[in-house]
Amino acid sequence: MNIIMAIIKPFKLDEVRKALSEVGAEGLTVTEVKGYGRQKGHTEIYRGTEYAINFLPKIKIELAVDDSVTDAAVEAIATAARTEQIGDGKIFVYDLKQAMRIRTGETGPDAL
Repeated sequence: MNIIMAIIKPFKLDEVRKALSEVGAEGLTVTEVKGYGRQKGHTEIYRGTEYAINFLPKIKIELAVDDSVTDAAVEAIATAARTEQIGDGKIFVYDLKQAMRIRTGETGPDAL
C-alpha cells in the first residue's frame, strides 16, 4: 500500500479527480495550501503599488492506494495536472505500513 501526495494547480482539481476515478483510485483528501517552487512567486500591482506574492495558491491531494494501482494513479495525476508551464506541481509516493477502516475494523488493502 502507498500514500500518494500531489501538489497541483487549483484549476486542475476536477480533471485529476476524474482521471483517478477512471483508474480505480477511490477516495482522496483535498487541502488548499500555499507555496512556491522554482517560480518563487510573482509580483502584482494594486492601486499603483507593486506587491510581492511569495506564496501561490495550490491544491494538495492525498490518497491511499494498493500497490497494484499506484503506478496508474501517479500517471493519471501527472497527465491530468500537466499544463507544461512552470508550477505544474509535484507527486510524492510514500510507503503505507498499515490502514484501518474505523467503522468495520478492516485492515490492510481491504480498508482502502
